[in-house]
Amino acid sequence: MLSQIEREEANPTLAVTLRIAQAFGMGLGDLLEMPGAASNLSVIRAEDHAFHYRSDKACRIRTLSPLNLEKDVEFYEVQLQAGGVLRSAAHFEGTREFITVQKGRVHVESADDAETLNPGDSASYRADVPHAIVNAGKAEAVVFLVDIYR
Repeated sequence: MLSQIEREEANPTLAVTLRIAQAFGMGLGDLLEMPGAASNLSVIRAEDHAFHYRSDKACRIRTLSPLNLEKDVEFYEVQLQAGGVLRSAAHFEGTREFITVQKGRVHVESADDAETLNPGDSASYRADVPHAIVNAGKAEAVVFLVDIYR
């Protein structure tokens, strides 16, 4: 079909055009070079499991940023059950993480530095070294995490 369209031997239906755009991870307006033709609003529903980056009984990580964004910024919701830990190897050089605690109490480690955070607390730290977020309480902890890659 794409070959026929390129040779101007076929005119795709709107449904076919939409499927082509989706296959390339684009909106219909982007494919047609008409930015105003598509909505500028992108929604990620809480129940959409396609955005669950990790999910086990100790830790659930849900991506809050669209999957087709440039990968220089990522936004996550992290739920850690009592005793749950999110340990990460060093990311790319220059990477930083920003964390805000919504619920519970967490211990943040970045190389040899560490700090305990309570609800409403925020911190930023190097993520180009081994780092961790540890649930330091007896109940579930929920944090919002932003990774910024340079």
